[in-house]
Amino acid sequence: MPPPGEKSNFLRTSGTKNQHQPSALDASILGSESDMPSQDLSSLVPITTIVDKACKKHGVFMVVNHGVDPGLVDRAHRCVDFFRMQLCEKQKAQRKIGENSGYSSGFVGRFSSKLPWKETLSFRYCPDSPNIVEQYFVSVMGQDFRHFGKVYQEYCEAMNKLSMEVMELLGLSLVLGRAYLRDFFQGNDSILRLNHYPPCPKPDLALGTGPHADPTALTILDQDQVGGLQVFADHQWHSLTPIPGAFVVNIGDTFIFKS
Repeated sequence: MPPPGEKSNFLRTSGTKNQHQPSALDASILGSESDMPSQDLSSLVPITTIVDKACKKHGVFMVVNHGVDPGLVDRAHRCVDFFRMQLCEKQKAQRKIGENSGYSSGFVGRFSSKLPWKETLSFRYCPDSPNIVEQYFVSVMGQDFRHFGKVYQEYCEAMNKLSMEVMELLGLSLVLGRAYLRDFFQGNDSILRLNHYPPCPKPDLALGTGPHADPTALTILDQDQVGGLQVFADHQWHSLTPIPGAFVVNIGDTFIFKS
């Protein structure tokens, strides 16, 4: 089955072969120019132009050289061993109706055909609440999962930092200035979702994740190297080829509404 692949202005996961690769942007320029006066940002014009075109076309682009530690990403991937546990153990974290955090095995109620064949584990991150992710794992799963919580706490912090840099790019591409969107979204809560796609006995009857649009402002997706993520553009679905070390950035409905 496909890899963890939620999200895009309209995304799904599948196994088709069409290629429609979004732009891959070098994010290192943001860190190197973090102290540059706002009136001297001419070197950012090419990258913000690419962001502007990508967002208008299909709402998706990729970032490389983003500064996220590859070792941290590897540790986060290894912690998905959670999904290999017995069902009774995973259900200790069962997601309750109306809550964003917890374990779930698909969203079959949303589709009448091509049902989602996946498991997810979601949890909340808040920049103003120290160790919130670590505390979640310990409170729900027990002390044996403190290491999981520490890894994903660090991962969430890295994604929060990257998301603020992406907001700077988006602000510049909208001619709002570098700080406008960053300051607006600074300190907002977010959700980290782990997607697992177990072997499917009848893959022709299922999708990893069905067609959807994200209700959030921004999604940063670690696609892995298996493939399967698709974006809807030019009236058809296109597969996105994974780029080692890259994150997929998707503009959600909230951001589209606000902009």
